[in-house]
Amino acid sequence: MTARSASRAPSRTNKAPPAPESDEPAGQRGKLTDQAYEQIEEAIVTLRLAPGSSVSELQLSEMTGIGRTPIREAIQRLAREHLIMVLPQRGLLIAPMDVARQLRLLETRREVERLICRSAARRASDAQREHFRRLATEFETSSRNGDDITFVRADREFNELCLVAARNEFAEGAMRLMHGLSRRFWYLHYKEAADLPMMSRLHAAVASAIAQGDMEAAGQALDALLDNIEAFTRATVLGDYR
Repeated sequence: MTARSASRAPSRTNKAPPAPESDEPAGQRGKLTDQAYEQIEEAIVTLRLAPGSSVSELQLSEMTGIGRTPIREAIQRLAREHLIMVLPQRGLLIAPMDVARQLRLLETRREVERLICRSAARRASDAQREHFRRLATEFETSSRNGDDITFVRADREFNELCLVAARNEFAEGAMRLMHGLSRRFWYLHYKEAADLPMMSRLHAAVASAIAQGDMEAAGQALDALLDNIEAFTRATVLGDYR
């Protein structure tokens, strides 16, 4: 989106252009949309917005302190990522949980994320490698402190950095559909079946391998991470899923 030029005054013979939907310039609206997305996504992932609950645009606007237009754009993004369901004539529904669906997601995620991590290890800039080192340290810190919110935020930052560093828009599009669902499922069940310190250390290993530019180590560390996640996912249900 581009903002209308404020310096171009309408001529006397022409009608003035229509007023924008919001008083905020388009660039500012984009930033607000990102802020709205991040706040709502975190609320969904950390279960402040419960699975299966109904919510309205107005409630989300009041929760975030952000206007309706950025909220609406954030909702569209969250709907594409299957975290919010937009129901015609019924409003918005926070997507329910489904373990079988989560396991199907993991099948896809393993292949796509391996490509992304290996590509990031090969293509990351020096500045991005330093960022991966900082994130590895943050994961180690959350491992020692048992701080789940710090971990969730570092995980989102790590995922975004991987997508940028990999420089593959097709893999990025596929991966964005899976990250939020995975974080939310983990957050719901980690106290029952998962080990936060172990999960943090596994993430740190992937981040460190990418920082070092070691493609093979990045792929192996990711496999170890996803093996842990799959075992944890299966542990949340009675019996085995085929």
